[in-house]
Amino acid sequence: MSLDHAILGFLKDRPRTGYDLKTAFDLTVRHFWPADQSQIYRTLTRLVQKEWAETEVMKQDRRLDQKIYHITPKGNEELLRWLSTPLFPKALRLPKLIQIFFAANLSNDEALKCFERFVDYHRRSITELRALPEKTLPYRKKLPPLPARDLFFRTLPWEYGIRFAETSLQWGEDVIARLKSGDHLKGVKSENTRDQRKPSRRTGQHAGSGQRIPGGSKRGRRRS
Repeated sequence: MSLDHAILGFLKDRPRTGYDLKTAFDLTVRHFWPADQSQIYRTLTRLVQKEWAETEVMKQDRRLDQKIYHITPKGNEELLRWLSTPLFPKALRLPKLIQIFFAANLSNDEALKCFERFVDYHRRSITELRALPEKTLPYRKKLPPLPARDLFFRTLPWEYGIRFAETSLQWGEDVIARLKSGDHLKGVKSENTRDQRKPSRRTGQHAGSGQRIPGGSKRGRRRS
């Protein structure tokens, strides 16, 4: 995702100042696409240079002049082009999973603490995400109400964030339970190695079973 296009999306809603954009980011999309003030202003400068946005200077008597940004027809065209372009996720790089991959180098207690921190993080994430609608209510009351269709799509990333955190929490709690029960000392049996039994040379059957294997042959007993 491009910060350019995120800002274009907010400007399509309504003209905004740089401060307004920072507020919009913090109260709507920060949980999946944060942006700091300097990034926003640098991007606005770039959008104006590309003619995707234009500025309006509002004179103020006792304060600095206010610069308001508007999306241009060219910017709107670019936003719609980007929205209709398939975006494929790049290869994931998750430092936490690298830590977990090599966690056998830690003591049992250290490994357990690693997952307890993981679980605590996702518990907090769920709490923060669930509180987001109430937290942003004062801000949203100041704005014109969104059409139902807009509201539907803008709620989906919030739902995704909660489900992702819940799944991560469930997995982390499961790992903690397995560590406490000693599963990490038993090794791992994959689906492919769970029931590999050697075939019997005499009968062409799996040892311990009466099932004939492909290509096996049965020899009858010699009669005396």
